Amino acid sequence: MSAHTDHQKGLLFTALGGVTLTVDIPLIRLAHGEAWTILLLRTGSMFIAALVIWAVWRSLNDRAPKLIPGFLGLVVAALYGLGSIAFITAVYHTSTADLVFILAFTTMFSALLSWLFLKERPRPVTLAALALMIVGVAIIVGDSIGTGNLFGDMMALCSALCVACAITVSRASGREMGFTSLVGVILPFAVALFMVSKTGFYVEAPWWILLNGAVIMPISFFCLANGPKYVSGPEVAMFYLLETVFAPVWVWLIFAEVPSRNSLIGGTILIVTLVAHSLWQLHEGRKRRTDLAVHHPV
Repeated sequence: MSAHTDHQKGLLFTALGGVTLTVDIPLIRLAHGEAWTILLLRTGSMFIAALVIWAVWRSLNDRAPKLIPGFLGLVVAALYGLGSIAFITAVYHTSTADLVFILAFTTMFSALLSWLFLKERPRPVTLAALALMIVGVAIIVGDSIGTGNLFGDMMALCSALCVACAITVSRASGREMGFTSLVGVILPFAVALFMVSKTGFYVEAPWWILLNGAVIMPISFFCLANGPKYVSGPEVAMFYLLETVFAPVWVWLIFAEVPSRNSLIGGTILIVTLVAHSLWQLHEGRKRRTDLAVHHPV
């Protein structure tokens, strides 16, 4: 298969994963349930779907990746689990726009953690992008001070940090972590099960959240996890931004939830900065490949 065809396949995978991810938050909201009940159904259906997919894969191919590859796999699973708890909490305590804009900070958290722990010093352009994104998040969070949204914004930041930590540990380990994020939902599932036993089970439209957990999230995770096999990291990162752009639009159309002025200002800073930085990384990657081809022709 040619490199051009591989690249097209990668773009198709990541585009499908990114578009699918945009309906995650709207489906959570459509279920109209209590936060712990939603977390219970979402994580439970995701875990069952992951086990079914893995079992089928394992039956067809002995080289199927492990669910949790060793101790570092447990660490990554725990981080994704904590991130899931923070994410659902944020859904119920801040606006969708604030949530997805702040989650976009995951990319820069990853760059900062790689610098601190993997000694991968970012270039000045990345540091400048990080500074701009801090300004954008500060504008969004500052708009929430004195309102009930501040706690939700902090939970969104915690979720972004947990996912960034999981990505950093995964990169440091060099192991296949494809199923680990899905299996990691067992932690929030256990917490939600305990809380629901205390607070009671309440959800008006459970089919929306079951669709989300059993179909939407596995498809999204699978496609986005396979994208890097065929296309560059910056290209994959740009498809993750589809949720940042479109999730607030879906929520606005369905629930008439209009983002605040400061949220739009801060979110615009985040999106423009991330897109510009991703395009720069993509250009640099192509430039390096061209230089290698010139100096080391086949």
